[in-house]
Amino acid sequence: MATAAPRSESEHAGQSEKVRAYGCENRCIVAIGASAGGLDALKRLVRDISPDIPAALLIVQHVGLTSYLGDILGRAASVPVANAASGTKVKNGHIFVAPPGAHLLLHDDHMLLRRGPRENLARPAIDPLFRSAACSFGGSVIGVVLTGSLSDGTAGLRAIKTCGGVSVVQDPDDAAVPDMPLSALQNVEVDHCVALSEMAGLLRSLASELAGPPPEIPPVIRLEAAIAAQEHS
Repeated sequence: MATAAPRSESEHAGQSEKVRAYGCENRCIVAIGASAGGLDALKRLVRDISPDIPAALLIVQHVGLTSYLGDILGRAASVPVANAASGTKVKNGHIFVAPPGAHLLLHDDHMLLRRGPRENLARPAIDPLFRSAACSFGGSVIGVVLTGSLSDGTAGLRAIKTCGGVSVVQDPDDAAVPDMPLSALQNVEVDHCVALSEMAGLLRSLASELAGPPPEIPPVIRLEAAIAAQEHS
């Protein structure tokens, strides 16, 4: 299979201009992944999210074919919560939740839902969101891995770090199921490992920071994001 060619300097500069065009010089994308034990963790987290957080929050929780996660989190949060929809633009101070049966992706400044193959036995899965966010927003992304079994989120969190973003992991001792946090800590140079009670404040602080200059997006990450964004029947 042919691989994508590396970006030229003009393409690299174009990404910086594109992010600025979205009003996103700060760390304006918070991508959150959870699995087993995630419902309670997410309810606690969104309850504490400040309405003035200068970022959009996108959540993937492993769910079955039917889910009321958006409604449940909407009742717990003090910021607007909606199920993600293809074509909807991300918006600061809003939470977007992956619906059942589709991967949630970011493409430029808007969301995509795709029924691609399961990843880590799940659809929606965490890694596709993290990779696509890293590809579109580079250093403006904060990736968050919460409680869960197995290792979903680890590869995506590494992609976020590679593309200049910040990695946050729930303290395994604080997690209902520590597998996902432990996997991330063992395989990624994690920036922050905190208890859930500290996380909302940390995210507010990180989102207020200016993002650094985006590094070169590796061709393999761009290729994986492009494959995931393809339509599937």
